[in-house]
Order: sequence, then structure tokens, then C-alpha cells
Amino acid sequence: MTILSTLFGLAAVTSILLAQSDSDKGWTKQKAKTWFDGQEWLNGLKLSPHETVNQMEFAEQYHLQRAFWDSAFAFLKSQNLETISRGKHAILGDNVYASVTEDSTKDFQNTRWESHQRYADIQYVIRGRELIGVSPLSSVTVTEPYNEKSDVAHYSGTGPLFPADPGTLFIFFPSDAHRPGITTGGNTVDKKIVIKVQMSGYDSK
Repeated sequence: MTILSTLFGLAAVTSILLAQSDSDKGWTKQKAKTWFDGQEWLNGLKLSPHETVNQMEFAEQYHLQRAFWDSAFAFLKSQNLETISRGKHAILGDNVYASVTEDSTKDFQNTRWESHQRYADIQYVIRGRELIGVSPLSSVTVTEPYNEKSDVAHYSGTGPLFPADPGTLFIFFPSDAHRPGITTGGNTVDKKIVIKVQMSGYDSK
């Protein structure tokens, strides 16, 4: 029994050291791209990450909070997204949770640039279509300062718009201003899931 306990203890220490090694890799753009393109992090989830994902930031955050990110992608893989109910779905308490909506898209002028600090966003259009604006935070101007309670700040500015279709994942970090929910014409309803993944540096609740 003592030998088994020792082995389990060594395995746990090894796991911790490997996680620390991953988080201290000193990511370069090429290392991050190689890891990102390998898509092992998707764990078999048959969705494509959008070209706008910040690969360096994602590589760093994933390896610092791997359990959080793995739980988010596992949730996407395990659910029937066509029938999943609207509202909030717990994944890992306040650390990782999903919100499912079925709302009409909006005219551009009725949407706003936003960013978050506590959580990264995984955004996925399940059914329908919308446009999402993406811009570096450094390229937009604050119109409403960050509200810690709602974890959002708003901005004015410009940036390219990208089609968000079923099959494509968007991931936004605190350095990414984004403008979701923009109509492609006709303000049709789309079904969408947003998974909030707590950033490294925040204490678990």
C-alpha cells in the first residue's frame, strides 16, 4: 500500500511539473501556430477555429487553465446543440459556463464593440448566420469603462466584419474587441452558444 501511495504521489507531482513546464514554454508565434494547427486541444470536436483567434494568447491561456478549456470543448462535443435549451448551462461552476440564445441579429448601428477581462469567450453560431466584428483593443476608443460586475466594457471604432456560420468557432480574449450579432440581411434569428472561460489570474469561486 505504501508503494502504491508513493507511486500515485509521484504521478501527481509529475503531472504538476508537466503542467508547469507547459505554462513556462516561452511561446513563440511559430510554436503557438504549430500547437494550434495540430488541434489536439479540440479533443475530436469537429469544428474549425476562425482565423482571427490569437494563437499566442490561446496557447498560453490553454496551458495555464487546461482543465477549464478542456471542459468547455468537451461540453460542446457532448451536447446536441440543435436541441440544447436556451439560458445558462453550468460546466465548471463560475469558472466555465455556457449561455445559449436564440435572438434576431441586428443592424450594425444597433450593435456595439465590447471586451471582457475576467472571461474569454468561445462563440459559436449553431443555426443561422451573423457577422462579427473583430479589432485589437488598442484600435478602439472606450465609450463605457469596464464594469466588473457585468465583465464588459464598450467602445467606438472600426474593424473588419467576418461571417459567423455553423462549423466555425470564434475565441476572444481581453485584448480582443468584438462586435457580435450583426445581421447579414433581414435580421433573422440565429441560435448561438457563448462559453465563458475564466482567465488565468482570477481565483476560483
